[in-house]
Amino acid sequence: MSQNRQIRNVAIIAHVDHGKTTLVDAILAQSGILRDGAELEDCVLDSNPLERERGITILSKNCAVDWRFDDGETLRINVIDTPGHADFGGEVERVLRMADGVLLLVDAAEGPMPQTRFVLGKALSIGLRPIVVVNKCDKPDARIEAVVDAVFDLLVDLGADDEALDFPVLYASGRDGWAVEDPQDADRAEAGVGALVNTIRDRIPAPTDPHDGPLCMQISSLDRNDFVGRIVIGRVSGGELRSGMSIMVHGEDGPVQARTGRVLGFEGLGRREVERIGAGDLCAIEGLEMAGIGDTITSPEHDAPLPRVAVDEPTLHMLFRVNDGPLAGREGRFVTSRQIRDRLQRELEANVALRVEPGPSAESFRVSGRGLLHLGVLLEQMRREGYEVVVGRPEVVVREIDGVANEPWERLTVDTPPDAAGAVIEQVGARGGEIVSVDPVGTRTRIEGLIPARGLIGLRTRLLNASGGEAILHHTFETWRPAAPARRERANGVMVSTDAGQAKTHSLLSLSERAVMFVEPGDVVYEGMIVGENSRDNDLDVNPTRAKAFSNVRESTKEATVVLKAARRMGLEMALEYIADDEAVEVTPEAVRMRKIVLTEVERRREARRRKQREAGIEA
Repeated sequence: MSQNRQIRNVAIIAHVDHGKTTLVDAILAQSGILRDGAELEDCVLDSNPLERERGITILSKNCAVDWRFDDGETLRINVIDTPGHADFGGEVERVLRMADGVLLLVDAAEGPMPQTRFVLGKALSIGLRPIVVVNKCDKPDARIEAVVDAVFDLLVDLGADDEALDFPVLYASGRDGWAVEDPQDADRAEAGVGALVNTIRDRIPAPTDPHDGPLCMQISSLDRNDFVGRIVIGRVSGGELRSGMSIMVHGEDGPVQARTGRVLGFEGLGRREVERIGAGDLCAIEGLEMAGIGDTITSPEHDAPLPRVAVDEPTLHMLFRVNDGPLAGREGRFVTSRQIRDRLQRELEANVALRVEPGPSAESFRVSGRGLLHLGVLLEQMRREGYEVVVGRPEVVVREIDGVANEPWERLTVDTPPDAAGAVIEQVGARGGEIVSVDPVGTRTRIEGLIPARGLIGLRTRLLNASGGEAILHHTFETWRPAAPARRERANGVMVSTDAGQAKTHSLLSLSERAVMFVEPGDVVYEGMIVGENSRDNDLDVNPTRAKAFSNVRESTKEATVVLKAARRMGLEMALEYIADDEAVEVTPEAVRMRKIVLTEVERRREARRRKQREAGIEA
């Protein structure tokens, strides 16, 4: 790792599914880091199984590309791949500090989206200059010139200076592996991404961190290895870092003296041990168990830590508690409050946007995050690791500002078919939203507006139903406003099981005439479990385990030709959006079940009477 090697630290930012990771694949494939005959896996940086299943980037990651030019010059490009969803904005904010410039990817058809505004604003606030890449130019509905104009308008709206407004523009197709300066270039398929690399070299500034100054490095990310423990990742912003050297780790509780383990430099998709890392480069350090995200590593004689990175506060919280249902402990390996607490504490080490506080009981925890997807991904990871947990309905975080309770509002963008635009506007308005604009974008209609964060809970499912599954919804935090009175958001009641056992076809057949069922014949149910959606607005207690009575009379019945309607299978995030205040979601490695918080029918009726008495006493 010679100090005179040319280095460019570049963060790639864009909205969900605009092609960040695919473009990185093209750069890696054409840089020559692979052996002859080797193939590069699609979206290679999306190494997390959840990322591959969902097709989105959840965790920020980085790799190093050594690009060799025809004149023999070698340029090291440290590529930082950032999430494109607003719920993982905490990942974006802390890794942007490692970059000297950004590649702003914009879809050639969709144009700038809410997350584009959010991340670009963060980048401009710390002085990063953008290179605009209009991706997916091969799409039949591409509107390249309009998208470039929209990017310029966005930069003006964000208060960018003249230097940032003089941005270079490249036109690319990450899937086909080309990025050129002229989208009409006939040889663009053979050109590759060379023009993009040249632009990075010419327009992204080289690091100016002092090589001969004192050691200084801020930790931006964490990794873990089963053999060496915690691995800290960051950018050396001064001096030189070597293996086994004495350092000071400046954390929230004050400085701690330590010694570095192995120092790893990034090379392609992996890391390798190096003798030293110079200022301006990225690295990973083993053996610093006491270090966390935002801490500063300095030499012992240099007592000047960098300011900690400020992360936006959470907007949504849920109550996690121990599973107390009849099936508790049958499917999971980790079921106690101590095990759940330890798992949440480990998550806090790397997830800077997460907050965990004690709940109302010793076996519950109040977990706050940036959105439903943020918390849903955590729950999905926990259930795959063998945890059982019961979570309550998501609620918005209320903040008191100048003595007034305020709730978060989000900027909302919905792309929908034109014939469904009216239904979408009606759904947004019914949840307290404000429509700002309705504009045609290609063959679709784009609806932009503002909506309280509580109105987003369950909105995605209803918009998909209203648009025949074609609506695309995006949102990002906008501001805090005085809290409005809560509204009833679910029009239908639910069917609640009164018995335990296996659901029977005979019983479900009669229940399905007045409801949409959530269980199928053979599914295990228990008292208090939600088994269907009632066609009316009240809850209904039913017995889905009742079988048909046998008799000694032989009969031919029409049931032989009756087909039971398919059950609506509720995924984790759908269930979290669906439940009401008195309901919860039981999350286990094998299943996701909705249930009442109070399981028995007698106790629910008793609790309803107490609630009416309290309300009558308050009114009196």
